[in-house]
Amino acid sequence: MPKKARPAGDGEEEGPVPKQAKVEAACGPSSPLDFDSPSGLFESFIAPIKTETFFKEFWEQKPLLIQRDDPAFATYYQSLFRLSDLKSLCSRGMYYGRDVNVCRCVHGKKKVLNKDGRVHFLQLRKDFDQKRATIQFHQPQRFKDELWRIQEKLECFFGSLVGSNVYITPAGAQGLPPHYDDVEVFILQLEGEKRWRLYQPTVPLAREYSLEAEDRIGRPTHAFTLKPGDLLYFPRGTIHQAATPDGLAHSTHVTVSTYQSSRQLVFWLPWFSRLRLPPSVPGLLTTLACHEASSVTSLTPSIALTPSWGDFLLDTISGLVFDTAKADVALRAGIPRQLLLQVETTAVATRRLSGFLRMLADRLEGTKELPSADMKKDFAVNRLPPYCTGDRAELVTPGGQFPGLDSTVRLQFRDHVVLTVGPDQDPSDETREKMVYVYHSLKNRRETHMIGNEETEPHGLRFPLSHMDALKQLWNSPAISVKDLKLTTDEEKQNLVLSLWTECLIQVV
Repeated sequence: MPKKARPAGDGEEEGPVPKQAKVEAACGPSSPLDFDSPSGLFESFIAPIKTETFFKEFWEQKPLLIQRDDPAFATYYQSLFRLSDLKSLCSRGMYYGRDVNVCRCVHGKKKVLNKDGRVHFLQLRKDFDQKRATIQFHQPQRFKDELWRIQEKLECFFGSLVGSNVYITPAGAQGLPPHYDDVEVFILQLEGEKRWRLYQPTVPLAREYSLEAEDRIGRPTHAFTLKPGDLLYFPRGTIHQAATPDGLAHSTHVTVSTYQSSRQLVFWLPWFSRLRLPPSVPGLLTTLACHEASSVTSLTPSIALTPSWGDFLLDTISGLVFDTAKADVALRAGIPRQLLLQVETTAVATRRLSGFLRMLADRLEGTKELPSADMKKDFAVNRLPPYCTGDRAELVTPGGQFPGLDSTVRLQFRDHVVLTVGPDQDPSDETREKMVYVYHSLKNRRETHMIGNEETEPHGLRFPLSHMDALKQLWNSPAISVKDLKLTTDEEKQNLVLSLWTECLIQVV
C-alpha cells in the first residue's frame, strides 16, 4: 500500500452475456486501481487519501503530494507509457503540433524545436539526446489502452472531459518555464525522477494558460521530487516548473487533467484544412498551437467544457429566458428606440434588466429540468467511448433478446448517457416544442479524443416531452417492466424501449 500521503509541503524530496460485462473486462498488466466503478477508480487513484477528504481539503484549493514506496504502483505506472513506446508510435504517423511538441526551457523562456510535418523517431531521439529537449506527446489515451481505461472512468466520475499529455525530459534538463494551466492537474510519475517547484497562484482557478517570469513569482511554496508510483495534484492556476535532476536517467510523467476552460482558438485546424488558404497559414496555426499548448491538454475546438458555475449559468440562462418569454409578455416587448446606438447603457435599461434577472431567479427556484444549451451535448460528443477490449463494432450493434411489452429492461452504459430538455431542433417544426434529448458516447472515436473532432452532431435520440417520466423511470430503476412505464399507450411504451435498444442503451433482463 502507499507509504505516505500528505499535502504537498516544503522539503526535498443467463442468456446472452450483457455487453456491459464484456467491455469492462480488464486486460494488460496487474493494476492497483479499482475499475469496478468510476468512484472506486478515483478513490484508488488517489489512495490512501479518501475521496471525501480530497474534495473537502484539496480540490480547487491546494496541492496534494502522494509519495508511494509501493512496487505495485511503480510497476503499473511504468507500463502506462515509456520512452521506448515512441518508436512504434512514430511509425503510425505522428505529426508535429498535433501529436508531438519538442521544446526546451532556455534562460527562463520556452524554445520550440518542432520540425514540419511528420515526426520521425530518429530525429526525435536526436533532439532528445543532443539538444536535451523535452518530448511532449499529446493525448496518449488515443493509443495506449490503459490510459484510455483510466481516463474513460475519470470522465464518468467528473462528468467532464479528461485529457492527458506525456512529458519525457532528459537528465539535467527542463522543458517548460514557470507557468500555470487552465486545468485541474494530476501528475503521475512513470519513469525516473523529476524535481518540482510550486508557487503561489497569481490567478486562482485560472481560465487560461499563461507563462510567468521567474522574477515575478517569488520563492516556491513547495519543493519535492517525484519518483515512479508517486502522484501530485494541484489546482488550475498553480504556478509550477519541473526539471529532471542531473546525473540520473530521463524522466517520464503523464499529466491527467480535467475541468478545462473553453479557451481554444488555435485548434480549429481540421476546419482550416478544408479552406483554400495560402500554404503558410496552416503552418502558422500549427506554430501557434505549439506555443499555446505547452501544457494545455485539450486540442479540441472552442466549446463549453468547463463545469464551472459561470459556464453552467451561461449554458442554462438562454433556455430559461426562452421559456419565460413564452409565458411573460414583458420579455417579449421591444427595447427602447436607439438603445443599441447609445454609448452608455441608461439607468432605465439597467433597472429593467435587473428586474428581469430577479424574475428569472424566482422562476428558476421552481424549475426541475434545467434546459442545457450546449454543455451536456458537447460533453457527449467529445468524450471517450466506453473502454472495450474486443471488437468495438459489438458495442454499437444491438444484441440479446428483443424487447417487448412483457419484457423487463434496464439501462446500460448509464455513465455514458445524458438526458436533457430543449427546443425541437427539427427545422421543419415551426412551433419549436420542447423535446427530450438522449445523447450518448458509444459511437465516439477514441482516435480523435481531445485533438479536434470533425463530428459535431451528437449520437442519440429525441422524444416528445411526454416521455420524460418514462425515461426517468428507466434512469432511476435497476430494472423495470415495460408495462409499468408511465406512457399513455402500449404502442408508445414499445416504441420507446425499441428505440433505446436499437441504440444499445437498454437490455432485456
